[in-house]
Amino acid sequence: MAKLNKIFQSIALILFFSTGLAAQEPKLTTVVATVNGTELTLAHVLDIKRQLPDQYKNLEDSVLFNGIIEQLVQQQLLASSIETPPSWLPTAMENQERNLLSTTVIEAVRADALSEAALQSAYDAKFPAGAGEEEYQAAHILLETEDKARELLKLLDEGADFATLAQEHSTGPSGPRGGDLGWFGKGQMVPPFENAVLNMEPGNYAGPVQTQFGYHLILLRDRRVMAPPSLEEMRGELEVELQNAAVEAHLRSLMDGADVTLSSDGIDPSVLSTLDQ
Repeated sequence: MAKLNKIFQSIALILFFSTGLAAQEPKLTTVVATVNGTELTLAHVLDIKRQLPDQYKNLEDSVLFNGIIEQLVQQQLLASSIETPPSWLPTAMENQERNLLSTTVIEAVRADALSEAALQSAYDAKFPAGAGEEEYQAAHILLETEDKARELLKLLDEGADFATLAQEHSTGPSGPRGGDLGWFGKGQMVPPFENAVLNMEPGNYAGPVQTQFGYHLILLRDRRVMAPPSLEEMRGELEVELQNAAVEAHLRSLMDGADVTLSSDGIDPSVLSTLDQ
């Protein structure tokens, strides 16, 4: 009977200590290290983790946890070794707080800007139903002078072969290929060249068209309408556009309701190099 009592007493002690340990759940104020009397807490650890690049956040918890504590201890030792803090420290702290708060707002605005409905609406606006991007297949002969361009234009009117003239006379890199430029879409050619192509029908040639590269004779071989990319293909680009637009709109609303006075007029920008804290 005495032996059973001892067993029950042992079980009771185990339960008592287990309950005590379970109650000591980690909190933000839980101290992880003390350096010369300065306590470093789990809040400090989590703040360091929040600022780490993503590749470090993917480390095992044990590795990351111990690594951050080691970093904090080293930083505290170094920081406390300074006898007189630099004069710029209060200003730097103000800037750091301003940066952290503004970044927090931007992250919230960017997150709120994204939804499937918003993405679909942005996609529909960019690619209306039935609309696709037009592409063009063309060739050109690039020449240095307008007179030379008009001379070759006359030969074309008389039935000369466009590709042969390009091989013999074009100064552009596509000359050896008969002037072939392949397929291209809007915005890929300089404006004068593109404008000429937009107004041409397949099988026709035009010119001379002057650009910063010289004088072009242009042959439009074909044009086609490409199917627009899918929403999934455009998702990344649309998300960035929506987020940027949301941040800009939020900033505009803040500016509209703010009392901002700029007092930098008359200050020589050279102070960036001549004035020191």
